[in-house]
Amino acid sequence: MPLENLARSDVVTAHEDESVQELATRMDESRVGSVVITDDDEPVGIVTDRDLAMRVIGDERDPTDATASDIMSDDLATIRETAGFYQATEHMSEHGVRRLPVCNDDDELVGIITADDLTELLADEHMQFADVIRSQRPEY
Repeated sequence: MPLENLARSDVVTAHEDESVQELATRMDESRVGSVVITDDDEPVGIVTDRDLAMRVIGDERDPTDATASDIMSDDLATIRETAGFYQATEHMSEHGVRRLPVCNDDDELVGIITADDLTELLADEHMQFADVIRSQRPEY
């Protein structure tokens, strides 16, 4: 199944010049663990809750002075919306990430898929498979 059918389209985004305090507030209000940093509609980086902990608190930075560009991961791994479930898991594993911004052919951000999303999907598939097995097994 292509990611365009699986990815969340309500991606929380911000610009590079936004303060990390604004990013943390946006994450909290949106109940997400990351904000994709965009330039127009193209993703250029990502700030995660871990980035806030390690690169702001851990480095003793002032959250009102530091901006997204100061702490974002700019070696961003993205994936095409036409890629499938298994490609996404392989891509996450290869790049050591838990979140993948999903882009169209014009490199515009159209969604995001997380390791939690993929785990939940896999669990749902296993439950459906178990239902099939239960319905077909003989009674004991």
